[in-house]
Amino acid sequence: MTDLLLDHRQPGVAWIVLNRPGKHNAFDEHLIAELTATLDRVESDPAIRTLVLAAAGPSFSAGADLDWMKRAAEADRAANHADAQALAGLMRKLDGSSKTTIAAVQGAAFGGGVGLVACCDIAIGSASAKFALSEVRLGLIPAAISPFVIAAIGARAARRYFQTAEIFGAEEARRIGLLHEVVPDDQLQSHVETVLAALDKTAPGARMAAKQLVRDVALRPITDALTDLTAERIADIRAGEEAAEGLAAFFARRPPNWTAPGDAQ
Repeated sequence: MTDLLLDHRQPGVAWIVLNRPGKHNAFDEHLIAELTATLDRVESDPAIRTLVLAAAGPSFSAGADLDWMKRAAEADRAANHADAQALAGLMRKLDGSSKTTIAAVQGAAFGGGVGLVACCDIAIGSASAKFALSEVRLGLIPAAISPFVIAAIGARAARRYFQTAEIFGAEEARRIGLLHEVVPDDQLQSHVETVLAALDKTAPGARMAAKQLVRDVALRPITDALTDLTAERIADIRAGEEAAEGLAAFFARRPPNWTAPGDAQ
């Protein structure tokens, strides 16, 4: 059985499903390598606009695989550094994807599982989902995932949960910014489908540009250089074919050409 499934359930959408349910989808070096390679495949496919990261079984991801941790404990510093670089590279690749990324989270998301959620653009969790940054219980720290988790939950929440390793629920995850929405357990799949339907109505090029805009503007001081950058971005977009089509469709009260036939605007 493969540790990962790549499923194309609808046009333009890739579902990557963590598939180690017997191990609660815990990370080891093989899953990290397979997920990294799969992200590369998705990124290189221009037909894919959206990536959904989901998991089989009762847990999203329990973090590090115990056997992998045993091997790490017996390995030298150079081997542990290489392992950490591979995990950090995976997180950076997911965080930096040009596709719209959605995490569909059920059950436990611990350690690196929290990192995966933090790297996605949109994170939807089931009501019974639970989270922990539990590394310090083992004398470790969540170093490789820390840039992405801190960007999602902020330094203030990270200062607590990095140190206490407390397990917290879905509503707390939503409050601190790790999740965008919490839905009943039996509605996780259908709610992801609702978000996908909303994304289908958006212009694919503009969506990618909007995602890049967030990266380029976030946490920067509001200066002349920043306002010039934003003015240049909207000028470039307005001169493009998508904007011409979108505005023409709006004024003609018809769906733009990137929506499926019969979709309302």
